[in-house]
Amino acid sequence: MRIIAGNLRGRRLNPPVNLPVRPTTDMARESLFNILNNYVDFEECSVMDLFAGTGAVSLEFISRGVREVTSIDISNACTDYIKTEVSRLSINNMHVVRADVFDLLKRATRKFDIIFADPPYAINGLETLPDLIFSNNLLTDDGIFILEHPRDYSFEDHPHFWQHRNYGKVNFTFFANKLDE
Repeated sequence: MRIIAGNLRGRRLNPPVNLPVRPTTDMARESLFNILNNYVDFEECSVMDLFAGTGAVSLEFISRGVREVTSIDISNACTDYIKTEVSRLSINNMHVVRADVFDLLKRATRKFDIIFADPPYAINGLETLPDLIFSNNLLTDDGIFILEHPRDYSFEDHPHFWQHRNYGKVNFTFFANKLDE
């Protein structure tokens, strides 16, 4: 696993094999960021990465110059690994929080420009994540929520659905407060 672009480009991430994760592939991450490049000025963004796992997506955002990233995961092993990488890479604008994402979203009040979620595909409640984000008003006016999910989910009927992209077994659904006219 590697960081694809930005000032940390090419840096390798070697998470322990025992982390309870299914990391987003390099190809899918590259495709995701190619899409975002067309819509987002990274330097102006604050990002929340839910179910952060190895932190690869968070680190990709950092590498591309976002203002700050908050990475959330419930696993001590994951948050410890991410904190180790943050220290190793001398990053000072990334906050790592150990928390249950569903509980955190119910009480969160801060708004983000981008929220990315890559939950375990078999997790109970995956389909409720868009509603939790929007009912708690966690995105800025121009904010984007990206949900990685298995192919057996469709969010095309959600009122904030914007677009869907598929890369093999990886599906990204994009949601937005302001939809294209």
